[in-house]
Amino acid sequence: MNFWLELVLKLVLILGLVVLPGALVVIFGELKISAHMQSRIGPYFAGGRWGWAQPLADGAKFIQKEDLIPAAADDSVYRLAPYVVLAGTFATFVIIPFGPDLVAADLDLGVFYLLAISSITTIGVLMAGWSSGNKYSLIGGLRAGAQLIAYELPMVLAVVAVAVQAGTLSLSGIVEAQAEMSIFGLDLHLPYLLTGQIVGFVIFMIAALAELSRIPFDMPIAESELTMGYLTEYSGLRFTMFFLGEYASMISFAAVAATLYLGGYYAPFVPTDALNVLGPIILVSKVAVLCFLMIWFRWTWPRLREDQLQSLAWHWLIPLALVNIVVIATFKAVL
Repeated sequence: MNFWLELVLKLVLILGLVVLPGALVVIFGELKISAHMQSRIGPYFAGGRWGWAQPLADGAKFIQKEDLIPAAADDSVYRLAPYVVLAGTFATFVIIPFGPDLVAADLDLGVFYLLAISSITTIGVLMAGWSSGNKYSLIGGLRAGAQLIAYELPMVLAVVAVAVQAGTLSLSGIVEAQAEMSIFGLDLHLPYLLTGQIVGFVIFMIAALAELSRIPFDMPIAESELTMGYLTEYSGLRFTMFFLGEYASMISFAAVAATLYLGGYYAPFVPTDALNVLGPIILVSKVAVLCFLMIWFRWTWPRLREDQLQSLAWHWLIPLALVNIVVIATFKAVL
């Protein structure tokens, strides 16, 4: 089969069976979990007692709304911004291994591709904030740009430590390295989270929350200050795309974290021959746990001030990430 045709078919399969259904499940999970944490019922009209159809009902509502374009907006950039954000999110799944043979493209420089493609979302957010012709949107876009750039650095440094420990930039190779993990001749077969990367994992998850602009890092879309920031002027289908992109990004960041720190599709005591069948289930289970942690943080932490947000990245996370690289590299050389 032609390479490009095969790649497109794999992407369609991943988006149709993983990303879009997963985003709807995470949306429903957030609705019910937040309701439980606040001692209320949550959605229960759409879809019967459990309200399982509420995300579908919300999507249908947004799609029916009029697609408005402000008179002062830059029309072409304004229209393109949601697609750029979604493209950066969806392209991440190209290199996520769901099993030994279940990966759309096993790139030797997968980590470089991951870090580069994730930056496209920042461009889409800046496009949305600038092109809307709205001061609140512009301020939100500038906040988002400063925030995403600041937290990409500790994220990159945290991933570098994983690459150093694994000795490869391929995500499949990183999973295999965790499956073959040994210290002092002892075959541990444990994920990196349990073998020296807990600091890197914490840094990565904090940076991921900041990249998603979720509480406590939601300064770019602070409703009480900026009336949704760079999303202020968007409506209808384009707003839906931004909304869906947030939850798809949650899944992508959780999938990357699970691959880098939790062993990805691998689990101890699972036969290697069965990983192509059980691997996707194992990875999805780990992703679900990390998505729950992201939702839990949103509904338990207050919003940070802008100075606190920047200080956390530059004064704490980046120095810690650099120290983490030095420690991991030292142990890698010794062991």
